[in-house]
Amino acid sequence: MADAAEMDEILTAFRRFSVHGDTKASGKELNGKNWAKLCKDCKINDGKNVSGTDVDIVFSKVKQKTSRVITYEQFQMALQELAPKRFKGQSKEEALESIFKLVEGCEPSNAGVTKVAKAPALDRLTDASRYTGSHKERFDGSGRGRGREGREELVENTGYVGAYKNAGTYTQKK
Repeated sequence: MADAAEMDEILTAFRRFSVHGDTKASGKELNGKNWAKLCKDCKINDGKNVSGTDVDIVFSKVKQKTSRVITYEQFQMALQELAPKRFKGQSKEEALESIFKLVEGCEPSNAGVTKVAKAPALDRLTDASRYTGSHKERFDGSGRGRGREGREELVENTGYVGAYKNAGTYTQKK
């Protein structure tokens, strides 16, 4: 079996994956989604010997019937279930050691996460200094939005009809 330092590394990996994507997680239980992510990120799930279906079946096998999560002890049992399947040519103990090596120090990756696009076309579209017409009125000189005053025509309560050019000239003599 693995020594204490390796088991600490495995426990650390377990905790990292158990809190991934869940702000309320305590780090003591691993849900099915994060278990599948652990198997994928640590390369336990190789697509040939161990598939996503195998990972889900092992999770269902080791968890309690009414529970949706597994504890650290159940996590170790799940790794013991998957080890001979992942490393077919090795003995059970060697396979377990090999699967522990895969999990050691592994942490959740964020591959494929959407990043901010940087393209010249996007820069042209979002350059407020090049806007014309009514869109130009929505932004100030620095390109910041003006808020409500840029979106709506504010009503003047002067008593004159909107867009009347000679406001205030009624009482003036010619």
